[in-house]
Amino acid sequence: MTGASSGIGAATARHLAREGFHVFCAARRRDRIEELAAEIGGTPVECDVTSEESVAALAEAVGERLDVLVNNAGGAFGASPVSAADSDEWRQMYEVNVIGLMQVTRALLPALVASGAGAILNVGSTAGRIAYEGGGGYTAAKHGTQVVTETLRLELWDQPVRVMEIAPGMVKTDEFALVRFDGDQEKADAVYAGVAEPLTADDVADAITWMVTRPAHVNIDELVLRPRAQAAQHKVHRQT
Repeated sequence: MTGASSGIGAATARHLAREGFHVFCAARRRDRIEELAAEIGGTPVECDVTSEESVAALAEAVGERLDVLVNNAGGAFGASPVSAADSDEWRQMYEVNVIGLMQVTRALLPALVASGAGAILNVGSTAGRIAYEGGGGYTAAKHGTQVVTETLRLELWDQPVRVMEIAPGMVKTDEFALVRFDGDQEKADAVYAGVAEPLTADDVADAITWMVTRPAHVNIDELVLRPRAQAAQHKVHRQT
């Protein structure tokens, strides 16, 4: 489980542990994953998914067999129009959401195959389905997540590994919007202003857990999850 230090990742680790999985809690912030692993009886693994060496260490820690891989590490950085885009932010988003996902999957695939009924669950986004102003870098990266998922499913068609993607819409977590706006709390709060009930990390974790615990012959190709208030990426009911 990558990106396990907060938000959807931490919530999913807790949900999977309750279902009886031993969870490898992988993330860059060691203090957080150590606390989480102690809480759920898992194993903390400090890992930067953009580093091949770090991912190799994760694979070594996991060992020869793995039942479920949740590629959750990701993130959005900035919200500038393409005309004023920050190249480093775009590279960072692609490195985490696409290259990192590929590196972790590549490293752990032998263990997933060895399980005889492995499952890969990639955490995408509704941003991977539709463009919106100011989201060019993030939507491009999450479209990449979707396409890598589809490609994996085609390439692994004869292997005992399911390949799935969950694409959440508006999810309110402690960090996602705050990170995107470089710590600007006012801008982060504005994303959810007036929205009575955005999705929570637990909502998404519950759906992920349902997906990966279906029978081994059942593949949930993709699941799009939105709060009721969000009819589309650009159409959100906000109370005034």
